[in-house]
Amino acid sequence: MKNASAGSVRVRVPASTANLGPGFDTLGMSLSLYIWIEMSRAEQTSVRFEGEGFEGIPTDKENLIYKVARLVFEAAGEEAPELAIAMRSDIPLTRGLGSSASAIIAGMVAANALVESPLSKSRLFDLATGLERHPDNVGASLFGGIIAAAWDGEHADYVRIEPPRNLRVLALIPEFELATSAARAVLPDRLSLQDAVYNISRSSLLTAALASGRLDLLEFAMRDRIHQPYRAALVPGMEKILAEASLNGALGAALSGAGPTLLALVDRESTRQSELESFMKNVMRENGIEARTLWLEPDLEGAVCESGSYSEPFLPMIKGDLSS
Repeated sequence: MKNASAGSVRVRVPASTANLGPGFDTLGMSLSLYIWIEMSRAEQTSVRFEGEGFEGIPTDKENLIYKVARLVFEAAGEEAPELAIAMRSDIPLTRGLGSSASAIIAGMVAANALVESPLSKSRLFDLATGLERHPDNVGASLFGGIIAAAWDGEHADYVRIEPPRNLRVLALIPEFELATSAARAVLPDRLSLQDAVYNISRSSLLTAALASGRLDLLEFAMRDRIHQPYRAALVPGMEKILAEASLNGALGAALSGAGPTLLALVDRESTRQSELESFMKNVMRENGIEARTLWLEPDLEGAVCESGSYSEPFLPMIKGDLSS
């Protein structure tokens, strides 16, 4: 992040997927879908949106981005100013792709830049994790790449892993929303020792496999017993996709965050990518669910901030970014 004495900043933040199967609330990976915001000091706070899907979202100080910006100003010992905020997001809402986490990071990074970046990335990570209550999505969106993290209620420790070069991601996004609260409500209060050990072993192996580029281990390492079996009833077709994706060309598959999006990790040199995409879409159709697919890359940059005076308006700048 650049220091900013200017009165306006622009931020781009990637989407994220959490858990990657067994790494519940601890593993996350950034993805090449983005939210963009422009933030500047103003006489009166306002929030405007570019694009669709923002109906009912507050456009005043009740907006999430303004609230997290105010949190950053307070942490920096500054009085929160009135802000003009413009936003565009290509991250589907309530689909398990970290839309709220990316908005939190965008607001925090922009606000920090407006006051000359007194807060470190580590401090922003703690603030963001305190809001989300788990570090996986916010960590991936802030730092980029793959994040393994632990949160003790006050501080989040993390290790950033560079994604394997050949890793590509196929996202299957059902055309219905699934609130995180609903997806968490179906989880059990207690687990058997057997299931806990099962997940610890897979999560450890998955982290090591990603760090060392052992893509051949992902099918086994991405298996899970502590959240996906309980959430399967909320996403028709999910059980079959997770069980059979590897038979149709995937390295491994998982529910993305709380869902309903399903992700398949793929070797970019695989000749079976079209076969896998057709399989996942067909399973959804068999269950009466409309869904779209997106081929994505792990984002390597995380939150990117620019500050200063701009000759190009906000929306044309975003369109240029999208076409590059």
